Amino acid sequence: MTIPMIPTITAFAASPDRGQGLARDMRVRWALEEVGLPYEVRLVTFAEMKEHAHLALHPFGQIPTYEEGSLALFETGSIILHIAGNHAGLLPNNANARARAITWMFAAVNTVEPLILDLATAKLLEGDRPWTKERLPLVEDRVRGRLDQLSARLGDAHWLDDAYSAGDLMMVHVLQRLKPSGLLDQYPNLTAYVARGEARPAYKRAFDAQLAVFAGKVRHRPANYEASSGGFSPASLGS
Repeated sequence: MTIPMIPTITAFAASPDRGQGLARDMRVRWALEEVGLPYEVRLVTFAEMKEHAHLALHPFGQIPTYEEGSLALFETGSIILHIAGNHAGLLPNNANARARAITWMFAAVNTVEPLILDLATAKLLEGDRPWTKERLPLVEDRVRGRLDQLSARLGDAHWLDDAYSAGDLMMVHVLQRLKPSGLLDQYPNLTAYVARGEARPAYKRAFDAQLAVFAGKVRHRPANYEASSGGFSPASLGS
């Protein structure tokens, strides 16, 4: 009998979002909770993220990373696809429905998230630039255009494609970043959609685990990569 290996993920020792669940290790924690897979967390500082050992796992010096035996992955889309493909609970059994769920995963990170990150950048990093007053409305309009499309596609449904899937997990977490802007409030069905995701027990467990780090209930220890298997900006929340 093969004993399954417990994966290890990396997360911020001091998250820029102050435990609000926006750092991208939250997506991986949530996925692992959904499939009922135990995992370990190695907290890393910003300095450690730029060291050779971490760069060997994530060449762009971000979090999260995922290690399982000899396998090391980075990028949340890739990590969650791996988890969902090997454990029941995040992808449908039907081949076509499974392909559609994966499509929504890609849509979340490739079609929706970049516009939302551009808005965050415009507000957080470019707010004092002389051209921000003219640029910001354009960025907001692009986000609204994408939300119009997503809202129309979701309609009155609970999830993007019948049953809850990894596509919904990714999309909900992407949309959460819009809450402070107030833009999401203009779309009642998307607001309710995000709330449904946040109400899932697996989400709550993942959120509490990430918040515990900020609250000081989980302490950082200097990273020991040999023992394992191998400045704020929107981008600093991970990949």
